[in-house]
Amino acid sequence: MNKIQEKILILDFGSQYTQLIARRIRELNVYCEIHPFNGFPEPDNSVKGVILSGSPFSVGDKNAPVPDLKRIKGIIPLLGVCYGAQYLVHGFGGEVLPSINREYGRAQLVHSVSDDPLFKDVPAETQVWMSHGDTISKMPEYYIITGSTSDVKAGAFRIKGEKTWGIQFHPEVYHTTEGNRILRNFVTDICGCSGSWTPVSFAESTIDLLKRQLRNDRIILGLSGGVDSSVTASLLNKAVGQNLTCLFVDNGLLRKNEFQHVMESYLGLGLNVIGVDAVDRFLNELEGINDPEQKRKIVGKIFIEVFEEEAHKVKDVKWLAQGTIYPDVIESVSVNGPSATIKSHHNVGGLPEKMHLKVVEPLRLLFKDEVRKVGHALGLPDFIIKRHPFPGPGLAIRILGEVTRRKLDILKEADEIFIEGLRRNALYDSVWQAGAMLLPVQSVGVMGDERTYENTIVLRAVNSTDGMTADWSHLPYEFLATVSNEIINRVKGINRVVYDISSKPPSTIEWE
Repeated sequence: MNKIQEKILILDFGSQYTQLIARRIRELNVYCEIHPFNGFPEPDNSVKGVILSGSPFSVGDKNAPVPDLKRIKGIIPLLGVCYGAQYLVHGFGGEVLPSINREYGRAQLVHSVSDDPLFKDVPAETQVWMSHGDTISKMPEYYIITGSTSDVKAGAFRIKGEKTWGIQFHPEVYHTTEGNRILRNFVTDICGCSGSWTPVSFAESTIDLLKRQLRNDRIILGLSGGVDSSVTASLLNKAVGQNLTCLFVDNGLLRKNEFQHVMESYLGLGLNVIGVDAVDRFLNELEGINDPEQKRKIVGKIFIEVFEEEAHKVKDVKWLAQGTIYPDVIESVSVNGPSATIKSHHNVGGLPEKMHLKVVEPLRLLFKDEVRKVGHALGLPDFIIKRHPFPGPGLAIRILGEVTRRKLDILKEADEIFIEGLRRNALYDSVWQAGAMLLPVQSVGVMGDERTYENTIVLRAVNSTDGMTADWSHLPYEFLATVSNEIINRVKGINRVVYDISSKPPSTIEWE
């Protein structure tokens, strides 16, 4: 590993595509960071280039974001994308005006400068994706148009005498067919990045950093069984060994036998794990509660109480480890300044301040798919790495209405049949998240010669990348028929199974 971690800075103007730019660059094994346009760090030797993102604003808007580029433009390589490109024109003597028609969708870009390094090995005519309502009408002096479409004369440009480029299309989206090539040309050929940032290199450098940061201090970590906390535990375990104490709380709301399975996996990895049986405490507090938000708050409150009580039993703890990942970090800072809200499941109820602990977050630089790759590099089993996301409140929000032990037993049985069926039929890894919901709805059925009046189970399976949007999974009819039949025959109290074909939006993944 190089002593200086080379990186690309992305200045965010509020575009919905900013995270996608970062993901595309990281797929090239180049590390990058997203910062608000008005709050980026002083560029140093580690910064090899800067990208200006798109924006929902127009450059002529009264409140349009205006970055200070004095430390960047003309000094280090710079690429403006969409709004970023238009700002490089508008802010330096050119003119940007509203388009006669909004330029949105596929277009054919013809790049006209044969030796332009940004378009190296890109066909002279290539499909790009446009998404803007303004167009560049007048170029500043020393700006050279390098690509055009039938509707956009200045589809791409560069500044003579500078390593500064602008493109009015989005290279990060799938519909720009040579987008990855263009980004590769920028970060490797123009910025000179080596492409050495890999899951293995991240793990090695992070473990080394943790050793130096934590020394002989004791650390405590709450495990969930999910990939984020598991990879966090593995990194810390390799850095500090038995100085890490992990707490895994059984709240009674996990899947059938999951507490035992996950505990066995953790112990098999050599982790110092304490299992905490708090089932009665959680279920007693949930008794009689129907409101989903109240259920969430109760589960969160009891978890914090249990965690604090158990943590106090571990002597001389100085650090609280958390599985915060990069989207959580990005979402906590808006382009208009720091936000006061951080996702509650990554900010454990103010515990660090309450217990006078410092926080360590080894994964705060990674996207979810990168966390899985690091887990694989660390040798974690597929059971953990490929585990579907699971809601923090667990089955409490998959039982609509009051949570009772009887309902939990019914749901756990049905859920196990569904999940194990996905695994058995090699469908589990093709689905992003799946589970069963128990409805407070009874309907008439017939079993043998008897009339039944029992509950309904909903099966839910979705495909997504980050959970922000999701499409329902098109599982085979034969598979659904088999699972439905098995649930109705084996799970007493269920006589009807339905499959949820709603996408997000407008629906949510969970029902509560």
